[in-house]
Amino acid sequence: MNPIQRVSHVGLCVSELETARRFYVDALGFREESRLHVAGEPSDSLLGLDGTDLRAIYLERDGFRLELLYFASPATLEGPRPRAMNQLGFTHLSLRVADLDEAVARALAAGGRLLEETKIGIPARGAAAAFVLDPDGTRVELVQAPGDPAQPPTAGKPS
Repeated sequence: MNPIQRVSHVGLCVSELETARRFYVDALGFREESRLHVAGEPSDSLLGLDGTDLRAIYLERDGFRLELLYFASPATLEGPRPRAMNQLGFTHLSLRVADLDEAVARALAAGGRLLEETKIGIPARGAAAAFVLDPDGTRVELVQAPGDPAQPPTAGKPS
């Protein structure tokens, strides 16, 4: 028997907790579940850091839980933003949307940025997509397509 019970959450390190919360709640429709503050041990050992002072907000949408992590200490480390899609590690969060232009507008109003060069349309399929960046440059894919996103695509048809 597999000892794994369920997926708990995905963590996302952010530079400013409330700015990130506003983006994910106001633009993407997540709901705040809870907050957490930890400092020192045993968090230092678990996270492999020294002098941890971490605040987190747990957000939920469609059964998916996202943990926003803000490190007051040690300072956050910056990498290239946006991450290249072929860079090892998690590359993006993808959401189905009813109206791509409206979803992009909401993301922009909440502090996001559209990657103009990624905006595509597939008129034959009634589909469109684009990447926006959250306030820290994390890619969020917005996909508008017909059909029920909870159902798998029909066999033989591309998704």
